[in-house]
Amino acid sequence: MNTFHSFLAPQLHEYLSYRQTLGYSTKVSRAHLLIFDRYLRQTNADWRSLQPFYFLAMRANLQMEPRSLNRVFSSVRVFFHFLLRQEYVRENPLQDIPPLRENSIIPFVFSPEQTDQLLQAVCKRVDRSEKHFLMDLAIYLAMVLLARCGMRISEPLRLMKNHYRKDDGTLYIEKTKFKKQRLIPVPRPAMTEIENYLSVRQSLQPHDQNPYLLAGKNQVPLKDVQLRYFFRKALKEIGLDQGRRIIGNVNFSQPTPHSLRHSFAVNTLMRIKERGESPQRALPVLAAYMGHSEYKYTSVYLRVADAQSRKNLVDFSLWQKRKE
Repeated sequence: MNTFHSFLAPQLHEYLSYRQTLGYSTKVSRAHLLIFDRYLRQTNADWRSLQPFYFLAMRANLQMEPRSLNRVFSSVRVFFHFLLRQEYVRENPLQDIPPLRENSIIPFVFSPEQTDQLLQAVCKRVDRSEKHFLMDLAIYLAMVLLARCGMRISEPLRLMKNHYRKDDGTLYIEKTKFKKQRLIPVPRPAMTEIENYLSVRQSLQPHDQNPYLLAGKNQVPLKDVQLRYFFRKALKEIGLDQGRRIIGNVNFSQPTPHSLRHSFAVNTLMRIKERGESPQRALPVLAAYMGHSEYKYTSVYLRVADAQSRKNLVDFSLWQKRKE
């Protein structure tokens, strides 16, 4: 349900329309404001209700983790800045409400061997029948690009045919998370997979007009839900399908397709260190390759251990919890 129904519905729609005219995406803001709108209706709120204590009660009543609550409240706070500028309210009731302390997050990281195992499991799931072969092969290639190039899940799906440059072995990535474009060199194993896929596609569909590098049905790209389905099945096959764990104030994330991006970064830095070189000096280059807006985001990977060390940390934390 994407429609607002509380007494603030007109203002919520007005605010999102305003954001759109500025060129901002409203997907995340809308999701957060729908939570706020639903709470307004559940509590029969009106303009007089919008006091700081109301929002403190809202935060206490919503069954969400601190990280998620902070993001919802951030969106609501910006919405009230808009109401203040439009003179709907005289002050922002959230201005003095501090964020909650968030749990530390340890992302799941595949070791190089586990990455290979996962890709092999995905490859085995490729249906060789004429109906499904090309589509499944495209899904496998998308997974290869996540693992070997550290892409976000949306990036291989948006690639056009002309974004792949065989002569210099590069991929042009546009419409990224931070609205940045980048041209990246493709590792030779991944380039071989791209060439193999394009050769098969040309053979099976010589008159294909789909403009996307990874072709879906009816002239559209693949869907991320297709990748997630293959990923989950392959994860179960190699015995790494595990849920998220919360131990104390630490969240140990479950493996997701985005974990392949984390793993690419961490394992790249580890290989640099094993060669006796400085991972710190490699951060600006790695940040540019991965499309980070600032390389400080890439530096986080220096503090993330490989998958085996992560497993030991989880086991140790569980042992400590049992002792208590």
